[in-house]
Amino acid sequence: MSSLAIRAGSMFDGFRLSGPTTVYVSGDRIVRVDRYGGLPDDGSELIDLGGSACLLPGLVDAHVHLAFNAGLDSVTSLAATSDGDLLAHMRTAARSTLLAGITTVRDLGDRGYLSLALAEELAGHPERGPEILAAGPPLTVPGGHCHFFGGEVEGHDALRAAVRERHARGCAVVKIMASGGNMTPGSVPPHASQYGLEDLRVVVDEAHRLGLPVAAHAHGVQAIRDAVEAGVDSIEHVSFLDADGIAPDPDLIDSIVRKGTFVSLTLGMDRGATPPLPEAVAAFVDAIADGYGVLHERGANIVVGSDAGCGPWKPHDVLPHAVADLAELGVTPVDALIAMTSSAARLCRVEGRKGRITAGADADILVVGGNPAHDPEAVLDVRAVFRAGVRVR
Repeated sequence: MSSLAIRAGSMFDGFRLSGPTTVYVSGDRIVRVDRYGGLPDDGSELIDLGGSACLLPGLVDAHVHLAFNAGLDSVTSLAATSDGDLLAHMRTAARSTLLAGITTVRDLGDRGYLSLALAEELAGHPERGPEILAAGPPLTVPGGHCHFFGGEVEGHDALRAAVRERHARGCAVVKIMASGGNMTPGSVPPHASQYGLEDLRVVVDEAHRLGLPVAAHAHGVQAIRDAVEAGVDSIEHVSFLDADGIAPDPDLIDSIVRKGTFVSLTLGMDRGATPPLPEAVAAFVDAIADGYGVLHERGANIVVGSDAGCGPWKPHDVLPHAVADLAELGVTPVDALIAMTSSAARLCRVEGRKGRITAGADADILVVGGNPAHDPEAVLDVRAVFRAGVRVR
């Protein structure tokens, strides 16, 4: 079993920044953290990354789609791809994700439970990709948003059965499309609800009975309200859309904060991608960000779900860009990093094992240049990545 001593000039441990640190790794686990940055005296192999480097826990992306190819028409491409070729693409996407320092992802929508197959494959070769917490095909109404994944279901008995199937297959989370979305021709618009309050309650009650969390895709105000009332664990996108546009509801935001529901903010965008983001889309994104700022100001439980894979501006390594996005909303870099490490790990129910640097945690470590507590761009300067104690970059 290999023993490493990873030394750098500073460390963010998932909660706070500190000075020179040496992290001791045995096999795939962290066994000791020396906050004085001393040299190893136990025969461990020293990897000294220099005084300008900072150690961070591997990042956690709370919302990705490894099956999407980050193209202009990911849906059409998906439909034209065989399961074998799709799984091969997902392997490549997972590798790209890992090399950016994203060591854990929640995959919130795939076809044929391929993300579960990939998760099992990577469990034996963790150096090839992040740990995948898979939802499988998301629950949606017939012809509804993302129906092409194969998760169409309606009626309370069928919803319960769908939750039980995901539990039996080994999914880590249940995803339900509470509202419409933007990627599915012929489905209801994003502001309109797909499932009502009682439907959502049935899914939440059955999932929680089986020990699974529920993530609700919810753009519309009514869908968000119903999802909170039903007791979902996280709301994805939380765009506050109604028929007239974007309308953050102060009372609904207070309810989200009071109940402690996680909000998974759709942030992280490669604005240098080709083609450039259309002006109308950029304006829409900025308007949604205003609501995100209010959620932060009110003290909501914030994590980041990049929605990686959905378009050219959302490549699979995009999550680190979200630190700068959050800074524009008034979120400090440290709070942004908390949202993408320890808080995200808590939502994903891997708290303690992921999202922090401490004895007993998985040896998933990102090393960047500079001071990420002061410079949001520092997380893009990747110096090294360790996954389960193996250096992959």
